[in-house]
Amino acid sequence: MISLDLTARLLHRDALILILDKPAGLPVHAGPKGGPNLSAMLGQLSFGLPKPPELAHRLDKDTSGCLVLGRHARPLRTLNALFAEGGVAKTYWAVVEGGPATDEGLIDMPIARRSPERGWWMKPAEDGLPAQTDFRVLGRAEGLTLLELKPRTGRTHQLRLHCAASGFPIVGDAIYGSAPREGGPVLHLHARAVSVPILPKKPPVEAQAPPPDHMEERLRALGYAGPISPTPAELLRPPVPPVVRRGLRTRREI
Repeated sequence: MISLDLTARLLHRDALILILDKPAGLPVHAGPKGGPNLSAMLGQLSFGLPKPPELAHRLDKDTSGCLVLGRHARPLRTLNALFAEGGVAKTYWAVVEGGPATDEGLIDMPIARRSPERGWWMKPAEDGLPAQTDFRVLGRAEGLTLLELKPRTGRTHQLRLHCAASGFPIVGDAIYGSAPREGGPVLHLHARAVSVPILPKKPPVEAQAPPPDHMEERLRALGYAGPISPTPAELLRPPVPPVVRRGLRTRREI
């Protein structure tokens, strides 16, 4: 079990929506093998309502940062429509290997599933779904670049694939980048900010999440001097199961 106080990670709370700083290492839904997941913990955020809030979108397991939830059915319908229509402005930070030749630009690269057997894995494809990402360089140092990424579309693994296929994979990406499957750095992709126009006649709800501590060393080298969000150690380094020592029989017992 993972002890995680979600109330301490709230970035915004009102009568309609919540915005949570999701830690890296925690999947939003249960996988085929089960295990801890955010959806199973959302009862902490009911705040007196008869049902817990529900996710309005998703983040990858190892992506940290702003995650929007609807507190009941009405705002959830609005949120689902906003995300489907691209009405929610999302800003990500990524530390990448190398970096783009220009300090800002647009990655316009259609995306399709790699194969039915690969689940969520994606590939660039001329006949795929349209996918566009604006990027801006925030810092460069020691062969790394800190990018601000603003997706215009919301395709699966869009930012990870766009960066890798453009020649600058995200640090810690074991699917599209150079990171090993085991023992490498955690994915350096963070949902930095979100702007949600939940009520049409009022300003959008905005929130910003401090980057996670597993990105701190590289962010500091790239010029970031702001606050850092702690990540529960057991999420990034799962506890090793205890070794069960079986008793050895003596010769007299044999």
